[in-house]
Amino acid sequence: MLGSLCIEAIAVQFVTAVLGLSWHKLTAPLPDTGQWFLLALNEQLPSALVEFLRAHLIVLHHYLMLFLMLAFSVLFDFVKAPGLGLGARYMFTMGIGRLLRVMTFVATVLPSARPWCAEERFKIPDYPHPWVQRLYTPYANDVDSLRDLLDQDMAYAPIGQFPPEYTPNWGRLQFLVNFLRPQEPDVSTGQESWFTTLKRAGGGCNDLMYSGHVLVASLTAMAWMEAYPGWTTWLLWFFVLHTAQREIRERHHYSADVIGGIYMGILLWRSTSFLWTSKDRLQEARLQAFAKIEGRIMQAAKDGDVNNVRQLLKQVEDDNKEKKPSQFVVFVAALVVTTFSLAIALLAFVWTADG
Repeated sequence: MLGSLCIEAIAVQFVTAVLGLSWHKLTAPLPDTGQWFLLALNEQLPSALVEFLRAHLIVLHHYLMLFLMLAFSVLFDFVKAPGLGLGARYMFTMGIGRLLRVMTFVATVLPSARPWCAEERFKIPDYPHPWVQRLYTPYANDVDSLRDLLDQDMAYAPIGQFPPEYTPNWGRLQFLVNFLRPQEPDVSTGQESWFTTLKRAGGGCNDLMYSGHVLVASLTAMAWMEAYPGWTTWLLWFFVLHTAQREIRERHHYSADVIGGIYMGILLWRSTSFLWTSKDRLQEARLQAFAKIEGRIMQAAKDGDVNNVRQLLKQVEDDNKEKKPSQFVVFVAALVVTTFSLAIALLAFVWTADG
């Protein structure tokens, strides 16, 4: 989870810095039919209901508190053991979700729903990254140049006049300069460290497809449904929908991000469930095998034959090791391949930018 958050922080800074601050200030936000619909409803619904929809009934830290309650509720006999497994499943699924989120919003930089956000939150150069200067800027506003680019499939247009890139000395983490693009500091303040630059990436400004807040909310609702199916689950899903419409209403995200966050939470929770159901089936198989030889174990214990007891218990463990599912190995292999592919892509970008 910490690794995915670190990768996300670097990516959030990169997707904001790669096009420069001028692009974020001047580029209009995308049209959002979801927000149009909510604004139209404000004119039709009673004012009391509109104020209810605008109210912050439940926010991000409330969902995280619900998660902590679920993760440790086994201590109070509210969830059958191992209750910490529910918390581990939640964190594991959240980590995968945030890594997928990084790959989606790094792939294509889309304008923010709040054009003023980048100027207030980030300290980055006004001009684009050299990579963008060569591969995007000459073709961005010229239809004929873009058509020639498609025909030739090769960058050919000359690069305009841009200031040189500031390159601090960050030692072993020098490769982060290409992603974070720190701005040249004043003489009085001195050079910033990579960590100081990265700390400002507290949240992205461009379209982060999909919403991380809504992903947390939907995963919390799915975990709650697993532990407490019933009316409380329906109440929590109502709060998730209330949070979703408020995210759209306040232009924190586009409608597509919010809808994507909801179904990604549901999809990830369901698609990774086999890891935990496999463990449950393995536990049940172990208990069934133990029940078959329980009489022999009790007799050996009465006879004081400790070695026989050990052999019988070892037999139960050996039988279940043979039945252990191999799906986990396949899943880990797929995860390793995905991580390796992402690392290769990042190294390719660093090499291209340096070149």
